[in-house]
Amino acid sequence: MLQTNKLSLTQRIVLGMIAGIVTGVFLRQLFPDNIFVDTYLTQGLFLVVGKIFVASLQMLVVPLVFVSLVVGTCQLKDASTLGRLGGKSILLYLLTTAIAIALAMTAATLIAPGHGLDMDTSATFDAAQAPALSQVFIDMFPRNPIEAMAKGNMLQIIVFALLFGFAMAISGKPGERLAAVFEDLSSVIMSLVSILMNLAPYGVFCLLAKLFTEMGLGTIANLAEYFLVVFGVLVLHAVMVYPTLLSVFTRLNPKPFMKKMRDAVLFAFSTASSNATIPVTMETATRKLGVHNSVASFTVPMGATINMDGTAIMQGVATVFIAQVYGIDLSFGDFISVIVTATLASIGTAGVPGVGLIMLAMVLQQVGLPVEGIALIIGVDRLLDMTRTAVNITGDTMVTCVVGKSEGKMNTDVYYDENAGIKEEEVHLSSSKS
Repeated sequence: MLQTNKLSLTQRIVLGMIAGIVTGVFLRQLFPDNIFVDTYLTQGLFLVVGKIFVASLQMLVVPLVFVSLVVGTCQLKDASTLGRLGGKSILLYLLTTAIAIALAMTAATLIAPGHGLDMDTSATFDAAQAPALSQVFIDMFPRNPIEAMAKGNMLQIIVFALLFGFAMAISGKPGERLAAVFEDLSSVIMSLVSILMNLAPYGVFCLLAKLFTEMGLGTIANLAEYFLVVFGVLVLHAVMVYPTLLSVFTRLNPKPFMKKMRDAVLFAFSTASSNATIPVTMETATRKLGVHNSVASFTVPMGATINMDGTAIMQGVATVFIAQVYGIDLSFGDFISVIVTATLASIGTAGVPGVGLIMLAMVLQQVGLPVEGIALIIGVDRLLDMTRTAVNITGDTMVTCVVGKSEGKMNTDVYYDENAGIKEEEVHLSSSKS
């Protein structure tokens, strides 16, 4: 058995994170500009192991999303069910994004992190252009599904998997035989997820050790108030807004939800990628929280693509911060405009590389603020990106639970079972019984 100690997976990942941060800070303080440390540790061991860990997670994303979504779709009785799932998911994702950015702008206005801040406002930033909304919808449909999988285009994969699964559902006996194969594939892929979860402490250690070896704290000190406002709103949204919405929409006690999200949150924080965390988010939603695969296989990858609450919080605070630095007053109408623009842009720019900065550029342009202001906050964005990724996947899972409960596709006994999913995380390397 791969697990040979008594520490839980969460405890081991936390230890890996702490050890990585301490190691990184230690190496940076005691061995600055040391060629050996830089060559063999930072750009050697830490880089290689960290990259392999993230690549291994990403390796599972496409097969997991495609197989799980095909299995979930072919189990649906009619197309209207799929329409309800899509409608509920998108509306909830838009709701949480609107709440996130409104909360962020309110906090930034009250705290005013940019007032009196003497920063170089001559910085420049070249923002990429967002595609037209019509092109986004066109690009959702793959001309070549194999190419879409090779490129990891999540929206195209989702569309193809839905069509393929629906075709299986109406194909009679051939569809049933193929469904059995896909169900077996789904079980095997989830076993792969369990293997990677048990190796996570080592990957997390190397990712954070490299980050903190390279990153100085001087930049954070210069933008401390902005950093703390964004971080504070991210935490508030995760621990207050999500549990409240879960309780209101499902009447479930949010405590089991928050407790069972720990592993997925730690994964998301370490990788700073919602897509790379999809396998762990899926495992949490289905095995630990009891949501049926037919729902989770749709809402989780969809959320990883279009749900950007963490990014919306950054945009809200950044917009007010940049306005304050440049001495520009925002009207109430500007506030509403930012909320609407950022909320709709979360879907309109889904799947576009660098989506966070593209969305922020769109928001700044909407209210007449200089896009160059983005350059002022990039220095502390790496740590905040890790935190907002953790917030994003928490929102994905919350919406998954709400939709699952509303569709009668959630096992509340599993949800309240403290040990649910723990046995599945264990990996046995031999067939002999102990």
